Amino acid sequence: MSVFGTLDIAGSGMHVSRFWLDTISHNLANANTVRPGDEEPFRAQMVVARERLSTAGGPGQGVEVSAVIRQQGDPVRVFDPAHPEADAQGYVTMPLVDLAGQMADLILATRSYQMNVQVLQDAREAYQSALKIGQR
Repeated sequence: MSVFGTLDIAGSGMHVSRFWLDTISHNLANANTVRPGDEEPFRAQMVVARERLSTAGGPGQGVEVSAVIRQQGDPVRVFDPAHPEADAQGYVTMPLVDLAGQMADLILATRSYQMNVQVLQDAREAYQSALKIGQR
């Protein structure tokens, strides 16, 4: 780890949090996207993060996005023959987006970003204070 490793780790956390926030906003924007009954529905995406390991068993190097997976499960089909996206039988396929879960994730991702920003600011202040040692 470099002397400024704290900055690198906090920066990687901010990157993952921003990516997570972008993914959540994409999911929320498509929460009402319907498809004809015979088409695959919109499925919410979920971000999977992992630790960036260092060589030789040293301390970690931060975090990174390891995968983006789609929500699993069977879509809800709603009978609405008047809907413009209804299939021949009158069904519309609803998106697989858990709004309550997305809002909870939004709070977590926002807090994660805020905490990494705070770590970055604290580390910067500590480094600046260390540079002033012995000056008079």
